[in-house]
Order: sequence, then structure tokens, then C-alpha cells
Amino acid sequence: MTYQHILYDVSEKIATVTLNRPDRMNAWTPIMERDVRHAMEAASADDDVRVIVLTGAGRAFCAGADMEALKGLDPDDIRRAQSLPSFDMNRRPDWQARYAYYPSIPKPVIGMLNGATAGIGLVHALYCDLRFAADNTVFTTAFARRGLIAEHGISWMLPRIVGHANAMDLLMSARRVSSDEALRIGLVNRLYPPDELREQTYAYARDLADFVSPSAIAVIKRQLYDVPFQTLAEATIDANREMLVALGGQDFREGVASFMEKRPPRFTGK
Repeated sequence: MTYQHILYDVSEKIATVTLNRPDRMNAWTPIMERDVRHAMEAASADDDVRVIVLTGAGRAFCAGADMEALKGLDPDDIRRAQSLPSFDMNRRPDWQARYAYYPSIPKPVIGMLNGATAGIGLVHALYCDLRFAADNTVFTTAFARRGLIAEHGISWMLPRIVGHANAMDLLMSARRVSSDEALRIGLVNRLYPPDELREQTYAYARDLADFVSPSAIAVIKRQLYDVPFQTLAEATIDANREMLVALGGQDFREGVASFMEKRPPRFTGK
């Protein structure tokens, strides 16, 4: 597929999806929405991809929706988006919504936040599994200052990442949040100087790609995203069932053999 508003690249088992409208601070568009979803589907299905990195070109990750497109937005657009096909029919309906499909991807998705992360850009960052940010990044929910509500499930996702009180603050005030505060409240996992962000993010991604079992990551990711809908007993029963599968898998045998033989593992994801 020829992408218009993103770049897509695969190297060393890492797929990189780059929002590519740097002249507009990667403002979100319907074309970008289509491009990102297609790229995520491609990376999810590619056996040569172990990790996905989502980032932005230029000085921003994503500064929110393109205001020119927003001015002419048809309110029925929200209803039409509900008819999108499921990302993975075998996952919970909760993870099939318009932007909430990232948890259905059986591979880690790292948001490499290289600058302004606002509005719909913040929504996408929250649906990433991990968020590494440049230490000059500024965050804002933005919605309330545009006369809009908490969109696209952010009212559910944000409290689970930063807690209810912090989510209430960030959503109601729509104020600007510094990277230091973002780290303190758990909005991001790690901060790096801008000139080190890429190197450090890819070092982490390569470590996952080279030394961690893909089958283990896929199950762990599903477990963690299913937990909000489970009791402790249900989570334990699920873990016991998955443990039986893992113990019979090739990755378990390889994990033990590589440890005993003091060599790098050669995981296959099986």
C-alpha cells in the first residue's frame, strides 16, 4: 500500500510507523487514520516484526486533529466509524473500537513521543503499551478547550494510567502538562533528552525483539488488558490455562536451553 500521511519501515524485527505531516505538527486526518490502521494490521501480521514503534516526524508526535478538517466535521462521522470491521474478532469488543485496537495487536507497541502530544495524539499515545518521551514534550488533552468531551475512550483509559484524580484534572482543565509531570504521574514510562530518545527507544525495542519470547509477550499483553474485566480468580484461572500451553511450547524449551547453555535465545513465537 502507498501511504500518504505516514511512513512505514521494518528493520531488525522492529516496525516503525511515523506520522508524517511535519509541516502541520502531524495533525490527525482521516487519511492518517486509514494509513495507521493499515500499517498496524501489516505489522501485526508480519512474522518478521516483533515490536512496533509509533512516532512522529519533525518536532511533534501529534498536535491533535487537523483544525481545518475539524471545522467541517460531519457529526455522523462518529456513527459511521462504529461500522469499522473488528481488528481481531477473537479479542474483546472493548479493543475493537475506532482507535482502541492497539491492545488487540499481539506485539508490544511503543509510543516514541518526540514532541507535542495533544488531543487525538494523546489518545493514540495512551493506547500504546509503553510511552517513551523527549524531556521537552508537552502534553494536553485539549478537548475541553475546544468545546468537546473526553473522546474515543480516553475517559476510560486515562484514569487507568494516571489515576482518577489526575485524569479528572487533565481532562477538565485541558492544561499543558510538562514531561516531568507526565513522568511523575505515570503518563509516560521514561524520559530522555531529545537527541537520545530514538537511540534509547530502539535499544529497548531491540532488547524485546532479540531476547524476549514473542509468544510470552502476546499472552502477557492480553492478560494485562483483560484484567480490568476480570476478578482475581478469573485472572488466575486464565493464567493457569495459559501456563499449560506455555510449558508445552517451543519458546519455553528454548528459553530454558539458552539459559543453561549461556547463549542468546532463538525464539520462534511457538
